[in-house]
Amino acid sequence: MLARPLLSGGSVPTISQFFGIVIQMYFKDHAPPHFHAAYGGAWATVRIDPVGLLKGELPPRALGLVTEWARLHRAELLEDWERARRLQALDPIPPLE
Repeated sequence: MLARPLLSGGSVPTISQFFGIVIQMYFKDHAPPHFHAAYGGAWATVRIDPVGLLKGELPPRALGLVTEWARLHRAELLEDWERARRLQALDPIPPLE
């Protein structure tokens, strides 16, 4: 499991992993609702609704897989976003198959 340290010293929950891509969400993160995706040393911040790249970069194929997954799981991502804002445990989200 890949975890980037939070500024407060905690870890970032991994909510899904597929095809070498790691999806994480920070607690009490800034708006708009988003998640972080990592693949092969590249990082990106991805908006949940509407799905789109906010910052960073991923290889085109990895970004396509991440955006497809996010569209399929938009409701679950928004639920986890609200949990993270309340510092509650996040639910895992099924990987892209």
